[in-house]
Amino acid sequence: MCFTDLVTTVLSIVTCVLMAIVLYGRKRKVHPNYPPGPPRWPIIGNMHMLDVKRPYLTLHKLADAYGPIYSLQLGTQEMVVLCGYETVKKALVNHAEEFRDRPNVRAFMDLTKGYGLAFSNGDNWKAMRRFTMTAFKDLGVGKRILEDRIIEEGKNLVKAFKVYKGNPFENKKIINAAVANIIVSILLDHRFDYNDPKLHRLMVLANGTFRLTGTPMGMLYSAFPSLLQWLPGSHKDISANARELHDFIRETFTKQRNQLDVNDHQRNLIDIFLVKQKEERPNPELYFHDANLTTLVADLFIAGIETTSATLQWAILLMMKYPEIQKNVQNEIEKVIGSGEPCLPHQKHMPYTNAVIHEIQRFVDLVPMGTPHCTNEDVTLKGFLIPKGTHIIPLLHSVLRDRKYFEKPDEFYPQHFLDSDGNFVKNEAFLPFSAGKRICVGENLAKMELFLFFTTLLQNFTFQPPPGATLDLTPAVGLTAHPLKHEICAVSRS
Repeated sequence: MCFTDLVTTVLSIVTCVLMAIVLYGRKRKVHPNYPPGPPRWPIIGNMHMLDVKRPYLTLHKLADAYGPIYSLQLGTQEMVVLCGYETVKKALVNHAEEFRDRPNVRAFMDLTKGYGLAFSNGDNWKAMRRFTMTAFKDLGVGKRILEDRIIEEGKNLVKAFKVYKGNPFENKKIINAAVANIIVSILLDHRFDYNDPKLHRLMVLANGTFRLTGTPMGMLYSAFPSLLQWLPGSHKDISANARELHDFIRETFTKQRNQLDVNDHQRNLIDIFLVKQKEERPNPELYFHDANLTTLVADLFIAGIETTSATLQWAILLMMKYPEIQKNVQNEIEKVIGSGEPCLPHQKHMPYTNAVIHEIQRFVDLVPMGTPHCTNEDVTLKGFLIPKGTHIIPLLHSVLRDRKYFEKPDEFYPQHFLDSDGNFVKNEAFLPFSAGKRICVGENLAKMELFLFFTTLLQNFTFQPPPGATLDLTPAVGLTAHPLKHEICAVSRS
């Protein structure tokens, strides 16, 4: 490098640093009743304090020093963290309207552009949520028609496991495929073969999106979007994944639009949306446009695979870790279901199995940071003023580990959901699907899948670790707490 180039490079770096200090290092104006928090450093705020792999652990610990409502700054973004069941409930349920919005997080805006359901706001979000809830109901979510579809997919899952004849195998792709087929049946009225390369690619895109947004680089991108948008790194893959997934969705609904008969029965969510689109055509600037359809389907596809699939993988891993609990579940299956097909009415007669499924969801803490919220007006919460537009972290990790509501929060303990007589009992701090206006729209679907897939698998197999394997319950790095890569042995019980 010549002297002139060296000087230019140094001056550029100094200029960037000075601009960052000017832009991000200004003295904060804090309202007297604003939530307290740790001292900020210039530019980076409190990023230096976080466990970059598992930031929720740091956030939970900070509540010990600053209370259940505290503030911090990550890069350019000022945030308020809510900890513990009572605080999260008070915000998301008692002040549901004020806390219903999503913040403008760069990584998520790259994915959605403000359309769809997961990260849209205002009237667009209301329209997409209302449509999704109605479409899910019309397509059988919570009803026998979808239950039969899940039961049939469970049989295919059993066949896929039996191919390995009790030998070790990695189960992620198979479970992903089974779960994907349920949401795909709702969105597209289609089923993929487990070995279909198109399905595998779609699952890579869905899983990669969640993983990348929660990596240290993804977090840095959200903290310093204007600086990092010009630099290479894994954060660039977030947009690339979104484009590829959106291209597939647009190609699919374009074909369906060409074949659509508005007078015929609508077979899937895309059909229902396209009919609404035709009805709205005199007002093309409203909600049922192609951009909303593309992002809505992507939102539902990613969420419909990611969380349920990961929970089932954890379920098998935990059954291997705690074989006595696995045996107790199998005993209850034999008592209530026998050799017949598991179905939803069985659930009310299976308190232990129901408790184990709930405890799996609580213990694995799949979305520990919760999905981000944003205040749409000034709100006073427990004496603290939280201004309009504040980025809110409802720390679900602190809810599902709340010692006031769970006797052994750091242990896998199904008795959290059982009384002294062995009856199933609800626990109000069980909020794996969040709460309030933004509670997961797929909650009923996920509950159906978890019970039917879990009981079908344990009815047919005993799960064991491969000889000599160490079972590691450490979650992988990412927005969702996936289990680390591992192998299982599915030993047939027939």
